[in-house]
Amino acid sequence: AMVQTNVKPMTLDEILERPQTKPASDYSEGQIKQKPMPQGKNSILQRELTFAVTVAFKPSKIAQAFPELRCTFGGKSLVPDIAVFVADRIPRDQDGQVSNSFLLPPNWTIEILSPGQSQTKVLRNIFHCLEHGTEMGWLLDPDESCVFISDSPQSVQMFEQPDIVLPVPAFASKVQLTVTEIFGWLAEYWSLDKRHRRTSSA
Repeated sequence: AMVQTNVKPMTLDEILERPQTKPASDYSEGQIKQKPMPQGKNSILQRELTFAVTVAFKPSKIAQAFPELRCTFGGKSLVPDIAVFVADRIPRDQDGQVSNSFLLPPNWTIEILSPGQSQTKVLRNIFHCLEHGTEMGWLLDPDESCVFISDSPQSVQMFEQPDIVLPVPAFASKVQLTVTEIFGWLAEYWSLDKRHRRTSSA
């Protein structure tokens, strides 16, 4: 058998037919890039942020937050850590249930930087979303306790002041979070435990 040396870039359709990897892979420019394995900080931030956003949207049902959801559009297939969709843009099957296939960009994309992950690559994914109609992108950097926020590929702002309420897309005004709150989640259970011990021994 002949050995093929020139590896042809895969098409988006070919990618989407492949078995899903764990952790998920992004597809861009004919290449598959597996995301880093979620580590402790990434995992807690993803869980707590998904929960905070879900709670904020619950009464009005205006939007939903999806952790690790594959979004395929504009020639790329990306899996943001959290993708937030306004309710009437969520694709549905004939029976009204949420569809498995999301062929559109999220309204709000949230990424959490993993140790050793390239900030540029993640920002590039956020910019791709913004170029295709996403209203805002967040990039959380746990090591630096800061959040990069962009609402257009031309501008990124860095937020590290502890108590400023972070900008959110217009539809998400009920989501009021500060840098202190977000990165406080990383120590929360440890400090709760200490408080508990202190009160129970009193």
